[in-house]
Amino acid sequence: MLKIVVLISGSGSNLQAIIDAISNGLLKAEIRGVLSNRADAYGLERARQMQIPVATIAHTDFADREYFDAAMMQVIDDWAPDVVVLAGFMRILTRTFVTHYQGRLLNIHPSLLPKYKGLHTHRRALEAGDSEHGCSVHFVTAELDGGPVIAQAVVPVHENDTEALLTERVHSREHQLYPQVLVWLAEGRLQWQAGGAFFDNAPLHKPQRLPDLPN
Repeated sequence: MLKIVVLISGSGSNLQAIIDAISNGLLKAEIRGVLSNRADAYGLERARQMQIPVATIAHTDFADREYFDAAMMQVIDDWAPDVVVLAGFMRILTRTFVTHYQGRLLNIHPSLLPKYKGLHTHRRALEAGDSEHGCSVHFVTAELDGGPVIAQAVVPVHENDTEALLTERVHSREHQLYPQVLVWLAEGRLQWQAGGAFFDNAPLHKPQRLPDLPN
């Protein structure tokens, strides 16, 4: 039974996708707790409805990132997770935090990494005239959006797409991709070894890819 802690800052739609995967038996896991830096994050309500423990630590209460991350680490470690899942957690983490959870810290990013690290990924894909876009799940390292990419899901970019339409299309794939990666982790197919990602006992040289959906 994979023990998960989820970090959120907003609506928690990826948290809900993980909850649903557990509820329908796809993912053999237990969410030990949900932590947010915002007390008004709707994802906390999603967790409460499922009787999942929640905690709020406001980053504004701390003088710097080191103190904030130290406070988070204390709460997270009390929950004793196998993996810490960043699901729309909108804070840059310190090297100390990332090192503490190295190999146990996952993030989902709304682009086909290494393209479009950082913010406004959907807008940048449209401005570049890309024909495809998508999302990536990766192990977190000290480099922003730079850890080993585990898996990706691709969506087409249509000629008349808006940022809102593309965002919605990518979100729907995120909700498939994140639970699938956690299934692989729970099954032991995905591992962190010697500072890198391994899949089925072999180094993961390129991301796994979810089957494409019809256009």
